[in-house]
Amino acid sequence: MRTALILGASGLVGKAVTNEFKDAFDLFGTYSTSTTHLPKEKQFRLDVHEVDRLQRMVRSIKPDIVISCLRGDLEQQLSFHKALAAELVNTHSSVYFLSSANVFDGDYSKHHFEMDGPIAESEYGQVKIQCENALKDILDSRAVIIRTPMIWGVESPRMNQVRDSIEKNQPVDVYGNLECNNISDTQLAKQLHYIVENELRGIFHLGSVDMMTHADFFAQIVNALSPERNLLKFNLYNDTADVYRWGLISSRTDIPVSLQITNQAIISHLLQ
Repeated sequence: MRTALILGASGLVGKAVTNEFKDAFDLFGTYSTSTTHLPKEKQFRLDVHEVDRLQRMVRSIKPDIVISCLRGDLEQQLSFHKALAAELVNTHSSVYFLSSANVFDGDYSKHHFEMDGPIAESEYGQVKIQCENALKDILDSRAVIIRTPMIWGVESPRMNQVRDSIEKNQPVDVYGNLECNNISDTQLAKQLHYIVENELRGIFHLGSVDMMTHADFFAQIVNALSPERNLLKFNLYNDTADVYRWGLISSRTDIPVSLQITNQAIISHLLQ
């Protein structure tokens, strides 16, 4: 059985990946504050600044694959991933790096394909680009980039924030001129499992196959959870009437249709 190390196993994506991969890999995972569901001897506390600890961990575990969905200080993420790649450069290990649609937040004129050159305005997006490039420069094709839009889960921070707003009778800000797609934590984990098992390489845009405005997506959730109250606060993104396109489109044909998902299916999953 191959060995997998999940960096950030206690987070939303890490939990879903752990659950999806548990029967196919010998799993190890890291956490920052909250522990994971892995056996005690297979989980380790690790913060993004602990590069030496990371190096010792990799040398001890000798993972076949590393899935990085680690969060933490932006300034330290780049040095962390450079150190990870340097530790793996003389091995056969592959890294699957969870990146973000924010690598395109400097260009809202269109939805973006995998081959489009990233352009980020936010610091978060710029750091993600730097991490992508560093991993690819050092590991070449053994660095697989997984870009995602907004990630939702039944118990995700976004869903919990919506429920909290409803409970407190507070408005939920939505944007009618921001078009985007979404992905669920469980479907992302299934798609990632397929990519790993089939040793697919390159850059992947994993999101719903259709686009929906930010306002429409939130409205369906909020109105289903609280039909008797009008809590939606409609805004214009960047305070202009222009349409902002922030979706990730895939030109790849190697993800089966059976693993693809629509925004409506994500909403239904969240409300089940």
